[in-house]
Amino acid sequence: MIQLLDFTWQQLLKPEFYINNGGLWVMLFIVFAETGLMVGFFLPGDSLLFVAGIYSEKLIASFLPGGTGSDFLDLVILLILVALAGIIGNALGYWFGKKSGPFLFHRKDSLLFKQRYLHQAKEFYDKHGGQAIVFARFLPIVRTFAPIIAGIVSMDKKKFMSYNIIGCVAWVFTMLFAGHYLQKFLIKKYSFDLTKHLEVIVVGIVVVTTAPVLYKLFFGKKKTAAK
Repeated sequence: MIQLLDFTWQQLLKPEFYINNGGLWVMLFIVFAETGLMVGFFLPGDSLLFVAGIYSEKLIASFLPGGTGSDFLDLVILLILVALAGIIGNALGYWFGKKSGPFLFHRKDSLLFKQRYLHQAKEFYDKHGGQAIVFARFLPIVRTFAPIIAGIVSMDKKKFMSYNIIGCVAWVFTMLFAGHYLQKFLIKKYSFDLTKHLEVIVVGIVVVTTAPVLYKLFFGKKKTAAK
């Protein structure tokens, strides 16, 4: 149970908080909400999966009493469950975008909304939509809005779902297996326990995953202006 007296808002940014107090089902909801609900962009997706890989035995034991007795099987089951949550979340985001698309394409320009940006997005998704859906999975914030934009610009549904599945499975596999086997390797080789340094690990993951977005945001504009 969550100790309310000890609760601080900073804990919401710590993946171990969700695992210790919510377990598997809360984790699955977070993965779903990060793309299925637009308000989920602030949730710790990457770091949560990395830490979940470390605690995979504990999470699966809560789903299957007694667990499987196999580290690898625990990870495979966890991968399937998390991937399903992510795929469904992306599909919901796409559906929402699809429903709101016609309205936006007929909306007049305003201070915050420009029709040309919408048409540029459509051209981009027509050319690179599949890659965008796959790579967006590895980028915080971007993965929240990528499926919604795909729906708004009417990206082909079958194409979207194909790359949705590929991207989600690749993302979940990378994060879960990296967390689990890096923990095992470091303990065996250097007696270094990642669970005692999770804050540093989480910061590292956040820096690595957000660096491409920040680089594109700040330096991409300079390059465009220079041309």
